[in-house]
Amino acid sequence: MAVALKSNEAIASAMYIRMSPRKVRRVLDQVRGRSYREALIILEFMPYRACEPIIKVLRSAVANAENNMGLNRSSLMVSQAYADMGPSLKRFRPRAQGRAFQIRKPTCHITITVAPGAEAEEA
Repeated sequence: MAVALKSNEAIASAMYIRMSPRKVRRVLDQVRGRSYREALIILEFMPYRACEPIIKVLRSAVANAENNMGLNRSSLMVSQAYADMGPSLKRFRPRAQGRAFQIRKPTCHITITVAPGAEAEEA
C-alpha cells in the first residue's frame, strides 16, 4: 500500500509481527494524534503485549525524523499509525476420529508516521 507522505513526515514500519492486527490496532488507536513524549508514556504503562513492537517502531520513526530530516524530537507528533494484515501461518491440530483442525496464526505489519506538531510549524 502506497502512503502519501508530506515533505516533513518520517515513516517506520515493522513487518511480519506475530500478533493479530486487531489487537495491535487497539493500542495504536490510543497513541494516534498524540505527541511523541505522550505516546511513549502511554505505551510504557499499557498492559498489552502489542506495546513492545509499537514502541520499537515509534522510536525508529522518531530516529528517522531526527537523522534524515533534522527535526526536533520534542516537536514530533504521531500523524499516522496503522496495522495491516500480514500472511497467516497455517498449522493443524489433531481432532477426534482422525480429523485435522486448521489453526491460523496471524501476523501484521505495523506502520507509524511522525510529523512536526502544529506549534512547531508556526515557529
